Amino acid sequence: MEQLNGKTALITGAGKGLGKAVAFALAAEGVHLALVSRTESDLAELKTTIQKEYPNINIEFETADVADFNSVTDAVSKLKAKIGTIDILINNAGIGKFAKFMDYEVSEWENIIKVNLLGAYYVIRAVLPEMLERQTGDIINVASSAGQRGSALTSAYSASKFGLNGLSEALMQEVRKSNIRVFTMNPSTIATDLSVSLNLTDGNPESVLQPEDFAEVLVSQLKLNRRAFVKDVSLWSTNP
Repeated sequence: MEQLNGKTALITGAGKGLGKAVAFALAAEGVHLALVSRTESDLAELKTTIQKEYPNINIEFETADVADFNSVTDAVSKLKAKIGTIDILINNAGIGKFAKFMDYEVSEWENIIKVNLLGAYYVIRAVLPEMLERQTGDIINVASSAGQRGSALTSAYSASKFGLNGLSEALMQEVRKSNIRVFTMNPSTIATDLSVSLNLTDGNPESVLQPEDFAEVLVSQLKLNRRAFVKDVSLWSTNP
């Protein structure tokens, strides 16, 4: 099994939900954390909470809008200056809105694509050169079951997540020869603030996947021997 202790992970969308759960799970494995979100107070609170439990973990954070290339490159540059080499990248930042195709404003459709797809591209572009130079690294892109099968009311979200799956597949084929592993996570509904606010849990969030379930699977993939990786994972609730 791969030892994660002492590595450094960059997590986008780290302030809440999946990103927060992943940060705790990686800290438990001894991974240092570079955290990115739009809300500084969320990141500061998360850093304080994790360090109380794991005082030996180095945690740095920067605010950024992943939909803005310059914001991303500036934040990643500052984080690398403070925390050093990024060994693991987790592209988790994402937004969603569900509506009939013609009921979306054009700006809403564009913003979902910018955050969910272009945002991942921007962060990978900022981190990948050093991984290629070192001939090692892990990139995990958080997609969705909606990126494997479209349904009514999900045109923008599904387009962004289908795109992210395509990006991941192509990038994996390109960089695996450099010993860089690209994973894609495709969970169904998880009980995050976003899914609850959108009423995706049918008023019963305890019955669906929890952020901690997702984090457990993610860590297990990273701990595989480096000669192996699971290209994509579909994670579903047993009986929602």
